[in-house]
Amino acid sequence: MSVNRRRHSSGVSFYGMTNHRTLDPAAYGDAWADVYDEHHATRPDIADPRPAVDFLARLAGAGPALELGIGTGRVALPLAARGVDLRGIEASVKMVEILRAKPGGAAIPVTIGDLADVDVAGTYRLVFAVFNTFFALPDQDAQVRCFVNVARRLAEGGAFLLEVFVPDVSSFKDGQSVQVSRIEGSEIDLVIATHDPVRQHVDSRQVLIAGDRVRVLTVFHRYAWPSELDLMALHAGLRLSARWGGWEDQAFDASSRSHVSVYVATKS
Repeated sequence: MSVNRRRHSSGVSFYGMTNHRTLDPAAYGDAWADVYDEHHATRPDIADPRPAVDFLARLAGAGPALELGIGTGRVALPLAARGVDLRGIEASVKMVEILRAKPGGAAIPVTIGDLADVDVAGTYRLVFAVFNTFFALPDQDAQVRCFVNVARRLAEGGAFLLEVFVPDVSSFKDGQSVQVSRIEGSEIDLVIATHDPVRQHVDSRQVLIAGDRVRVLTVFHRYAWPSELDLMALHAGLRLSARWGGWEDQAFDASSRSHVSVYVATKS
């Protein structure tokens, strides 16, 4: 499959897009690919994929299952090792190259394309997007399109699972936020973000400082509230089946910072 790709400008190791209207779906993955695994291994909330894999394996059974935004295989590889017949969609060729280099990575079929299109053949017992990947779709239209296309790919009794954060607009003052996410020796990770509450956009820069080396990476999210996701699902012919506050069946309540939501076909 041929892929049209933009070159990304780099100044002081600056990568990614700044305008969601010209967002290249591959931009995030291309920029992050070479540091993604190492960087996320430092985050205690996601470093261990086993709770997610356990949860997904129960839903998927033998499969087939489809991951939207398979990336470097952080979740896909251990899930496939459980015997799940797994496929993936990924916008970034660079991410898939890293997946392919890992043990078992070459055995997982991956389609290069836009996550919203779900441009694959067949039907699936489980389609899933984890770690806020769904919010990388740049606007509501793309997110609704993704729901509709996923619904068309679900087998009878199949499910669509999303793991996303719960928006916390209180962390922004005058539409801006600066947070320290990690300090370890001479290494410092900063997250500098702006918030557009009208478009529900969070445009952030992850600043990775290691001694005298500085790298700046872009992360863009178009967030949606849980109730908005539920309406998108209904538009696509799906309904919320269950929602948890995490991978270990935590209750979802007002204190939850993220949620795992499962959608199934509405009864005709």
